[in-house]
Amino acid sequence: MRFAAFLAPHHLPGESPALQLQRDLDLVVHLDRLGFDEFWCGEHHSTGWETIGSPEMFLAAAAVRTGRIMLGTGVTSIPYHHPFNVAQRIVQLDQMSFGRAMLGTGPGALPSDAHTLGIDPMVLRDRQDEAIPVIQRLLAGGERFTYECDWFQMYDAKLQILPYQRQIPMATASMISPSGMTLAGKHSLGVLSVGSMSTEGLASLPLQWSFAEDAAAKHDGTVNRADWRVMFNFHVARTRDQARRDVEHGLLQWHNDYNVATLQRPGLQPLSSTAEAIDFYANPDTSAGVIGTPDDLIENILLMQEITGGFGVMMGFVNDWAEPEAMFRSWDLVARHVIPAVNGQLAPMVESNEHVIANREYFDRAGKAILAKIFENERAAAALEGAGTPKSGFTPPLNAAEPARSSPG
Repeated sequence: MRFAAFLAPHHLPGESPALQLQRDLDLVVHLDRLGFDEFWCGEHHSTGWETIGSPEMFLAAAAVRTGRIMLGTGVTSIPYHHPFNVAQRIVQLDQMSFGRAMLGTGPGALPSDAHTLGIDPMVLRDRQDEAIPVIQRLLAGGERFTYECDWFQMYDAKLQILPYQRQIPMATASMISPSGMTLAGKHSLGVLSVGSMSTEGLASLPLQWSFAEDAAAKHDGTVNRADWRVMFNFHVARTRDQARRDVEHGLLQWHNDYNVATLQRPGLQPLSSTAEAIDFYANPDTSAGVIGTPDDLIENILLMQEITGGFGVMMGFVNDWAEPEAMFRSWDLVARHVIPAVNGQLAPMVESNEHVIANREYFDRAGKAILAKIFENERAAAALEGAGTPKSGFTPPLNAAEPARSSPG
């Protein structure tokens, strides 16, 4: 399984946006150093909580600061842009990052953004559907072509620079409706399941992938579960109590001020205390989130694998539930404990330790062989006996750097 981070971002209002952006860049550097595979960030223009209007600009700055992590727009709201510009910008990012760009697309998440731009929300998904194959054709190179429709025109279009990669990975956002998965199957895209943090989104996941497969079969496309990215919202610490204390910083405000008051998500009601918010988001019956230990997150990931039938990328949501230092530690714990456990990297080490413990008789015999050689030398034997070590009480070190030691008594 690959591991990714998804930055909307959701930042608590009242802080310097310049410093928030710098902290977000610091996080990408942190994730790159920890070995995460992917980083995604979104495009939003309103609400006061989501401060990145151009993911390509942010990711270009991140590319300079990092060396290996893949960098994706999560997502570029295609109906807000001319498709030629979308293709041109992602190619430039791919060249500037030496082949680390990914293009995530969506219809636009915030109705307030569409209203500002004068776009009818009813046409957003159709425009995304229309633009995707145009962008794919531009990225592939080939002959110049002309395209005209009711919302954009291109004449003799061809990119003058092609991607650094052989093919830029592309994905589309999927919420609860079938539309995102259907687009993925129709156009052979990966999937960003960003609705999986809610109970409704979690309940829809077992059925979601079938929409992608059905559309792929209908349109001669291909989909691969390895490119299915499922969102997880979490904060982990050494103990559950510590995790609960950490999220007292921002969890209640995020729920009441953002989800309820700003987005007015259906069915959500304000909560009266941080403890109530913690119980809500750490309860698998009411939320797909985790507030606990790395072991809790491991269990949640394995459960989600079972529920979905399998996906390829665990995509963690970057939140401001905790202070920045605690949030950074949470991602550190994921890299140190969750990733190696889920991917089976720890099993050989555990087996090696158990093997040494279970085969002491063999290693004790090796010690006797060392002892026998020592007592073949009169001066060495005399020195050893002078130190109070009988012939039968010597245990050789497993590590040659350790000194030999006597058995108790």
